[in-house]
Amino acid sequence: MTPEMVADAAKAFKPKILYPYHYGKTDPAKLVNLLKGNPEIEVRVRKME
Repeated sequence: MTPEMVADAAKAFKPKILYPYHYGKTDPAKLVNLLKGNPEIEVRVRKME
């Protein structure tokens, strides 16, 4: 899914906490920015090792 698709899905499901799973060159900061105006969804990005 693209960050835009994930943001749309999160807005539909309304999780309290969202841990995005990403791989490759996907930038999780883009998803954070897309959901920034949505205070009921907290996005937590874990460092991938």
